[in-house]
Amino acid sequence: MKGYIKNILKIAIPIMLSNLISQLQMLIDRIFIGHLSIESMSAVGNASTPMWTTMSVIFALTTGATILVSQAYGANDIEKAKYTLASLFKYNNALALVLFMFWFLCPGAAFTLMGVDSSIIGMSIDYARYFAPIFILTGIGASISCMLQVSQKTQIMIAYGVSRSLINVVLDYVMIFGHFGFPAMGVKGAALATTIAELIGDLIVLIYVLVSKNLTLRPSFDEILNADFKPYIETIKFGAPAAGEEFAWNIGNLYLIVMLNQISIAAAGIHSIVFSVELIAVCLAGSIGTATLTLSGYETGRKNIRGVWDVVMSSTFLCGIINTVNLVMFLLIPRQILGLFTTNTDVLVTAPLYLLIVGVDLFPKAGNIIFGSGIKGYGEPGWMLKTQLFGTFFVVAMSTVMVLFMHMGIIEIFGLVVLDETLRFILNSRKLIRIKNGHGAQMARSVDDRA
Repeated sequence: MKGYIKNILKIAIPIMLSNLISQLQMLIDRIFIGHLSIESMSAVGNASTPMWTTMSVIFALTTGATILVSQAYGANDIEKAKYTLASLFKYNNALALVLFMFWFLCPGAAFTLMGVDSSIIGMSIDYARYFAPIFILTGIGASISCMLQVSQKTQIMIAYGVSRSLINVVLDYVMIFGHFGFPAMGVKGAALATTIAELIGDLIVLIYVLVSKNLTLRPSFDEILNADFKPYIETIKFGAPAAGEEFAWNIGNLYLIVMLNQISIAAAGIHSIVFSVELIAVCLAGSIGTATLTLSGYETGRKNIRGVWDVVMSSTFLCGIINTVNLVMFLLIPRQILGLFTTNTDVLVTAPLYLLIVGVDLFPKAGNIIFGSGIKGYGEPGWMLKTQLFGTFFVVAMSTVMVLFMHMGIIEIFGLVVLDETLRFILNSRKLIRIKNGHGAQMARSVDDRA
């Protein structure tokens, strides 16, 4: 188990640091926006949630490539790994361009369907159009991330996170409020600052990939240009369930935003604040989950299914420590944490309860990330889609009843999210146990047959 923890941390720590720095930047972004008004926060929450939902499709499809490439790498089939990566680089970018065009041209239609209040829909549309160019960068960025994860060369992500976040914070200060001769752009400035910072960060990673001499899995430009569509079809075969899972989760979260809009404009803003705090903790588990997926796929390629279980248990141990620390912090200084984002008295009075719910939610949420990564790495991403579809249906149905018929508030909605994560964790943990036990039984039968 110690060996797996070392390998998990080797992959996860650079990604974790990069994500933490990025989340810190996002928090500062939300702090700046929150000091504009709770309406501005609500507008950004309404805009960013569906945009991340569609962007997550690209990253989820890339999960399929990570499974295939890591399995090929584990089986020492380098050519197959590069063949798959070349196709991923080529066709991921085509999908990213389509999503950019949609969010640049049609954000108003999406926000109208969401029921965004007319008083803030203009700000949401402005944010979406200034943020949309990031989609152009997402296709190649996701492909590079896949290659670096499998190669266990994720250290460059620290430089990416630091540069991107520092630039974003400086540009936020300048563009949101209007300093050094720049006009005050409000939420438009927040989106534009993020777009510029993302471009510069991606350029740093791209230069590293082009000049590095240690990336054995890096496909050449000609290999990418001439790549067949067939490997991408295989990627979709594994990635589509992961994309469907991510999309279903985001649909459930998006529907919660719609229900919160029914409660009040402020409710969506509060959700955006609390969700921003939770994302810091979730990104830690997500980084460990990325390492779990990569190493699980590697062990599956080596036909060492017991190793998949050991990887998951090692990752669960690490997440348990992290989540306990987070929960303690949420209990000790809740008002100070949420006070960074708002001076709204009603929010601060209920801060301890909001963050207690978030802290409890982190345990089953991290469990789903880690156990789900093990199941996907083994080669069964379809299972996670099934449990997420169950969870989305559960959230949609229950939140509708709770808000429209029982007239419950935001606290009850947060509690519903915890219940959803817990139910799915029970299902996912039982599945992985069956995989482990089934493999053990298969090995025993093989020994008996040879005897």
